Amino acid sequence: MSKLIFTKYIFLPIILLVFTLNSCDTKTDKVSILKNKEGMKLVVNGEDFIINGMNWDYFPIGTNFSYSLWEQSDAFIKTALDAEMNLLKEMGVNTIRVYEGIQPQWITYIYKEYGIYTMLNHSFGRYGVAINGNWEPETDYSNANAQQGLLTEVSEMAEAYKNTPGLLLFLLGNENNYGLFWAGSETEDFPEGETEKNEIGELRGRAMYKLMNEAAIKMKEIDKNHPVAICNGDDLYIDIIAEECKDVDIYGTNMYRGKSFGDAFERVKKTLNMPILFTEFGADAFNSLTQKEDQKMQAYYMLENWKEIYENVSGLEKAGNAIGGFTFQFSDGWWKLGQTTSLDIHDNHASWANGGYALDYVKGANNMSEEWFGICAKGPTDTKGFYTLTPRAAYFALQKAHQLNPYAKGITTDLISKHFREIKI
Repeated sequence: MSKLIFTKYIFLPIILLVFTLNSCDTKTDKVSILKNKEGMKLVVNGEDFIINGMNWDYFPIGTNFSYSLWEQSDAFIKTALDAEMNLLKEMGVNTIRVYEGIQPQWITYIYKEYGIYTMLNHSFGRYGVAINGNWEPETDYSNANAQQGLLTEVSEMAEAYKNTPGLLLFLLGNENNYGLFWAGSETEDFPEGETEKNEIGELRGRAMYKLMNEAAIKMKEIDKNHPVAICNGDDLYIDIIAEECKDVDIYGTNMYRGKSFGDAFERVKKTLNMPILFTEFGADAFNSLTQKEDQKMQAYYMLENWKEIYENVSGLEKAGNAIGGFTFQFSDGWWKLGQTTSLDIHDNHASWANGGYALDYVKGANNMSEEWFGICAKGPTDTKGFYTLTPRAAYFALQKAHQLNPYAKGITTDLISKHFREIKI
């Protein structure tokens, strides 16, 4: 299950900004998926590219989803970006996942100044949709008006951003299949019965995936240089995806399985014949058993996850379809649990259970703390609206992990394992 919880408000119209950056050229990156007998990989301007990604946002303590960095002054945005992108660059992150509110000029600024690409994410009705000027909190993907509205939005997005230096790819949705079960943004447990899950998949999910595929077709007609991925929750409804999403380029998944992704690589390869991109994964830094911050536990799970991703890239002896991932997340979200209440309290209540995280799991009890997933702890907000970050152990562990290029000449799975064994938490 996932806990990336973002905006519930109506999609903001994309505003094309005319801007000049002294160091900026207008070259658009050529990004593509290469499939051959060795596997599948992302290629950027002719070079193999592993996505060392990060789920990134900017929410000062006391704010929530209604706050937008991109609505602040240019001077404020630049100061905030310079502080955080420098940390990300030093960590070895080469791509961030950002939602559609960001203006093109800042995608280019981040790329030109820090060498960091952006995966641009449209929520695709995950938190509701506007129909004829009215907001519907639950998206009915079979509704013709909802379909037209979403297709218009993503087409406008593709048109607005297609020539933006620093754009890596487009992402549709945020585990929208989970949104078929509950309307809110907070993570909940699923119904136990497989029959109920399957019925919901056919009743509500198939129309959604079919529309996602139609959106991918329209976007690629507009922009031929940037692939289109979808964001699914784990591998739920992967068989429907195989039938309805044949024009999607990349299978993105928010996957929280603990230390190992298990059969995910092979299952996606066999069922979809697509590269797999982990759009979210990670661990919280709060131990529900000891009721204390546990940086070592968090770093352990993240290292195990990245090791598997690198081992499954093209050219090695495993699945060969991993193209990278986006660690969840850069800094703690103090608003995640209550959404609109207790925004200035760092809540340590666990809101859902996951047995894959055995180091703090007890059957029958929750162990996943929504507000502690940052690899950086968030400090108080100053009088100007800025905050500082304190990197946790996971930051430094992943900094060492990302020093490895899994596509480098002579790399083997044994060398990858050796590299990760030598990382001391």
